[in-house]
Amino acid sequence: MFFTERQQIEQDVETLAAIYGRERSSMITILQEIQRKHHYVSEYAMQVIAHVLDIHPVEVYSVVSFYHFLSERPQGQFVILLSDCIAHNSEEKAAVARQLETELGIQFGKTTQDGKFTLDRTGCIGMCDQGPVLRVNGRMYTEVTADKVGTLIADCVADSATGVVCDIREPSK
Repeated sequence: MFFTERQQIEQDVETLAAIYGRERSSMITILQEIQRKHHYVSEYAMQVIAHVLDIHPVEVYSVVSFYHFLSERPQGQFVILLSDCIAHNSEEKAAVARQLETELGIQFGKTTQDGKFTLDRTGCIGMCDQGPVLRVNGRMYTEVTADKVGTLIADCVADSATGVVCDIREPSK
């Protein structure tokens, strides 16, 4: 059976509400699942979630717009966030940022044309002593150097076919 995008969102939200509950406390979990599946939380999805949880749509919107791990615009399969924590080595962080833009061919705030990668910055994520820090689909990578960026991106591309989370692999000794 063919579902329109709106019908699919309605079905997904109903299924998630059956699993996680129809209380306000279920909102973030449902939003995260919708984000994971659809790569963003559309305005329509926010309205459906509000209806199903019996809350005002502005409450859902305020949560989506507040948390950086949720997005109102389509995101790539891999969302790479560079922490902007001021405690990180600014020279190394700048080198990592330049290398990310070079390797991906996009600027921060953009998604690659093939939809594989979204590149963005995020505020402090609580790992200031281990920077520069990248967050890729929720997984943290600490003490990242510009030299490791190419390996991270190559691993994401290679692993995307198998569904494995990409990783910065240490060279074999």
